[in-house]
Formats: sequence, C-alpha cells, structure tokens
Amino acid sequence: MPHIPRSAAVGAVVASALAAGLLASTSSAASADTVAIHDIQGTTRVSPLAGQQVTDVAGVVTGVRGYGSKGFWIQSADGEADKDPATSEGVFVFTGSAPLTVKPGDAVLVSGTVGEYVPGGAASGNQSLTQITKPTVTVKSSGNQLPAPVRIDAKSVPSAYAPAGDPAQDNSVNGLPLRPRSYALDLYESREGMNVRVGTSRVVGATDAYNELWVTVKKHENPNRRGGTVYGSYGAQNGGRLQIQQLAPVSQQPFPKANVGDVLNGGAAGPLDFNQFGGYTLVARELGEVKDKGLARERTKRQGKGELAVATYNVENLDPSDPQQKFDALAGAVVANLASPDIVALEEIQDDTGAKNDGTVSAAATLKKFADAIVAAGGPRYAWRSVDPENNKDGGEPGGNIRQVFLYNPERVSFTERAPGDATTPTDVVREGGRAALTHSPGRIAPGDAAWADSRKPLAGEFVFRGRTVFVIANHFGSKGGDEGLTSHHQPPVRSSETKRLRQAQVVNGFVKDLRKVQRDADVVVLGDINDFEFSAATKALEDGGALRSAVKSLPRSERYSYVYQGNSQVLDQILTSPGVGRDFAYDSVHINAEFAEQNSDHDPQVLRFRP
Repeated sequence: MPHIPRSAAVGAVVASALAAGLLASTSSAASADTVAIHDIQGTTRVSPLAGQQVTDVAGVVTGVRGYGSKGFWIQSADGEADKDPATSEGVFVFTGSAPLTVKPGDAVLVSGTVGEYVPGGAASGNQSLTQITKPTVTVKSSGNQLPAPVRIDAKSVPSAYAPAGDPAQDNSVNGLPLRPRSYALDLYESREGMNVRVGTSRVVGATDAYNELWVTVKKHENPNRRGGTVYGSYGAQNGGRLQIQQLAPVSQQPFPKANVGDVLNGGAAGPLDFNQFGGYTLVARELGEVKDKGLARERTKRQGKGELAVATYNVENLDPSDPQQKFDALAGAVVANLASPDIVALEEIQDDTGAKNDGTVSAAATLKKFADAIVAAGGPRYAWRSVDPENNKDGGEPGGNIRQVFLYNPERVSFTERAPGDATTPTDVVREGGRAALTHSPGRIAPGDAAWADSRKPLAGEFVFRGRTVFVIANHFGSKGGDEGLTSHHQPPVRSSETKRLRQAQVVNGFVKDLRKVQRDADVVVLGDINDFEFSAATKALEDGGALRSAVKSLPRSERYSYVYQGNSQVLDQILTSPGVGRDFAYDSVHINAEFAEQNSDHDPQVLRFRP
C-alpha cells in the first residue's frame, strides 16, 4: 500500500473558502472581543467565530510545540468553565515563524483571528482544527498549575463511533451538534485542544518512522491474541484507538520503540490535537514507559510432501540499491518464517535501477540479488517468471516500474512456458487436450483494460505440481490513496479508490470464470496485495458467482489481518481459491512485519497449503 507523503505543516486555511456551506461561519451570542475559549470552540466542529478577531482570550499554557506546526495550547484555568460537555475549554494558538515566548504554566491573554484549518487541505475530507492565528500574547503570570487533564478511558469513550452525516450537507457532520456521550468522534472533538490523559494502555500500532504510536483505551474492543485491535467491518472503527506523539523534540527526548501488544505504562498526558495523518492525537507532555511484552515473529508450518505451498509477499519497493541487509532479511523470512513455499508471488519488485527514472524496465538484477540471498539463507534456488511493464505505466514510484513476479522452486514445481507475453499482449484461455490452458504463460490479464490504467496488471502463469496444473494469478490492485480517513467530516467517509479496485476485481473474476468454463474443476489461486478488506466490494466482486473464495475467511475473525494502519489490524493481502482447490486447505497470515517497529516490509505475507 503506497504511503502518502507526509508533512508536519498544517494544511490549507478554510476560514475564507468555507466551501459548500460545510464550514460556514455563524454569528455568536458572545461579543467577539470578550470571549472565552468555549465561545470560540462552540458546540459543533466549526467555530461560530471563524474569521473573526478576538481580544484577550484568557487561558493557561498547557503545551508548546517548537517544530512542525508551531504554536502552543491554552486552556481555561477553571477547566469545564461553562459546564457544557460539548464545548472544549482548550484551543491551539498557531504562531508560525514567530518566536515562541511562552511556556507551560503561563497565564496568558491572547488576541488574534479565529480560523478553521484543514490538515491536508479541504480535498482530504479531514475535519478542521479550530485555532487562533496571528496572535498577540500577553503573559500575566508564570508557574501556574496546569488545568487537571481530562481522562479519556473505556468508560468515557462511547461505543458508537460517529453520527451519520447530514445528507443535505454532503454527509458532513460539521454542522451537527456535538454529542460527546453518544459518539467517540464527538467526544474527541469536544476535547480538542484540551489537556487530556490516557492511563496505562495497550499499544495497537507500533512506533513508526515519524515517532508516533497508537494505543487503545478499550482493551476489550475487537482484540486479537497478539495484542492488536481488528478492523472487521466498516462499522467497527474501534473508537478506543488514539495516536500518541510527544511535545519534546526527539533530539532532546527519544521517542519509545513499541510493538503491537506492548504496554504504555503510565499512559500519557498532554494537549489533544488533530492532524492530517491519524486525526485526533495526544501530543504528550508527559509520556510513560513502554513495557515490552515480547511479541514474536511467526513461523508457518512447512508443507507436506504432497502439499503445494503458495505464498504472497509485498516486499515494499525492492531494488538493487537497497542495502544488502534488506535483501537478507526478506530472504531469511522466506526461508525461516514462510518455510520456503513452492511458489511465491512477490509484489513491488522494482526494476534494476529502482526509482531512477531512466527508462529501465528489466528487474533481472533485482531478482538475482533476491534469489541469491534466499540461497544464502539456506533456501532453495528459486527460478522466476514475470513480464516487464511499460515504462512508468504501472504506478508506484516514478521510474521504479514495480511489478508482480513468480518465484518457484523447480525441485518441487514446474512452470509451463507458453509463448511468454509482453506488457501489452493479453493472455487468454484456450482448451488444450480437453483442459484449460493459457495462450501466454507468463502473461498479463487484459493489460489494455481501463481498470489497469496507472496500475499493476495481473500476472498469470501455469504451474504443474505432481502432475496437476495449477493456475496462479498474482495481483497488486490500486492503492487506497485519495480515500478519506475514518475521522473525516464526511460520515461515512468517502472511499473514492474503491471504484477502481471494484473494476479490477471484476476483470480478474471474469478471467477465472473463463478458466472454469473450459475446465470446471481447474485449480486456480488468485493472490496478492488486493489493497482491500475481506468484506469489501472488491473482494465480493472477486468471489462473484462462486468463482473464488477468500481463504482468509477460513480464519477466526480476530486473526484476519495482514496490515496495521492507524492502530487497526486489517486485511489487505489475500489468497483466493477456486472451487477446484476445495476447502481442505491450511491458510496462514504470517505476522512478521506489520505489528513491529522494525519492519522489512509493512505487509505480512500469506501462505496457503493444499493438495491439488
């Protein structure tokens, strides 16, 4: 799943645009020059004073951030000043490049302009952050006690995630009154900018490269046996998740390394922010210590003599310029953790010059280096088959030319070569000796179809194991880039990328149906980075008409995941089987990456073992 480039800066200002009435400014009963913080925050997500000047807003500084989006948070000294649970008593003061002259405990008066900023820009669908900008600050006193942090815990966070958006406002929740006792997102919004605390909590999203992790305050919310929280449907968003960052720069205070299942002892306390990458975030002024719970990387069972083991593994933009350490680690995982499967479908193999945009499309050097590393790790000498893409036509990093590749162990399985296809020639299904065959093996499925524009084309191949033909189709469907996050002001969030994956799934499903028309009992394995959930429209389209079945559904619901995103353990990588494969198979999502701070890829590989 490609990552969206990150920036610490807060996104576009919307106070002047206020498009489609979704962030419309309204008048306030309070005078704009004598307001309290709760008057600025109001009882909806958008300030009733957006765009207006305010004077001498009183508060105590609860946190100062000198990097990224620079500024400080203030909160009413008397906490819940207006006794209204829907109005926050804290607000962020954005200073930009101006010197930061305050510190926690300062009692201040702030004058400036109330604004609503959308981290990531209005097109992101993100909620806006209420701020005071272009501030003039007067320090009245220092060393004051901070307002007591408001506790966020399993009791205070409602089980329902968000209200349905207003259909008259494009399903936006911006204009709806906040109901913090009814919805998790409303509870967090009603605490935006305030000093909050979470107690000792379980880590559900490992520390990442941006020095942040995710915890849950609801230990019984869709847990799995390894400590994560499972995203099992569009209605199970897991409202107990909260992102944790820290106020102190990492140059002064290293951020803790944590894996899923570890415990943040002592929790964290600090202002509640909203950012582009994760939504509501506790920016810790006080941060507890991580207790290592010893999460181990899994190892799957080795296939039996009569079992065929087929795996899929997204190796995250592998190219020869990557350090040998990455090749060795990925190769070691294939051998030790995946038990040297007979066939491995790789996703995100880059060309021989990686992201250098020089017209190179061959990946022979990448694959030789990887195959050599597998041998060095004690594995078999894998052969490989693939089809080089057209330059810069398959998405991914410009110049990288990612593609799917089949590795196979020729000591266990043979590859049936049939007029190998090229980037633009489709492989088709024909009858040969009364059984199904491909016109091109390896070959690409419908590469000219609009479904695959700027996306990886499916790679199909014929294999023979113990005299039985097995058709394998390796996929890397379109990414979720452009989809709105769970904390979007649209509820439900807009998932615009689904349309492309749905069409891609329909094309692959049609090809499998063509195989089964010729040979009803054909063994077909469709696998790869589907970039979508087992309950998604894309998966349902792959399964349409009984052509395929998602094998991950054979696992208990709590074990269905291959990726961890914003603290949600979820399915992106899948293996689907035709009825010819039957249901007597073993399926394993081998957790070796997604739950760990130290990763060789951000995906967990999947393995299927069956008897053709």
